[in-house]
Amino acid sequence: MKKIFLVLLLFFSMTVSAQAVDGTVNVASSFSVQATADRLEIIMQKKGLTVFNRIKHSEGAKLAGIDLRKTELLIFGNPVVGAPLMKCQQTVAIDLPQKMLVWEDKDGKVWITYNSPQYLRDRHTISGCDKIIAKLEKILASISLSASTE
Repeated sequence: MKKIFLVLLLFFSMTVSAQAVDGTVNVASSFSVQATADRLEIIMQKKGLTVFNRIKHSEGAKLAGIDLRKTELLIFGNPVVGAPLMKCQQTVAIDLPQKMLVWEDKDGKVWITYNSPQYLRDRHTISGCDKIIAKLEKILASISLSASTE
């Protein structure tokens, strides 16, 4: 019981404190960029999400002669969640499928960053779909928390 409480406390404190003004959520990871992205991909697949692509931006930058800290983007989704959201407001499709960025900052700290569902709601003036937005928030927070902690 105590362990569950601590996990929930950590989950909610990360989710609340991770919200940023620019509409993204940033979650600190205890793992390297590659390990975090690997964990994300496995968790997404276990949850029935399709991982459409995994882009290693830092490797692409290297081909262009640019030194970029480790940076990977996972593009994923599931029509069970995305289609109802698009039905609420079709323009949200420009921001779907979902994306999670895994990156290393200048201090070597690894982060998972994704668009806040509240940001998507506001950006696309979505109304009457609070349950879908809440479901999306829960899914994204759960995935990022599971991938970033032991």
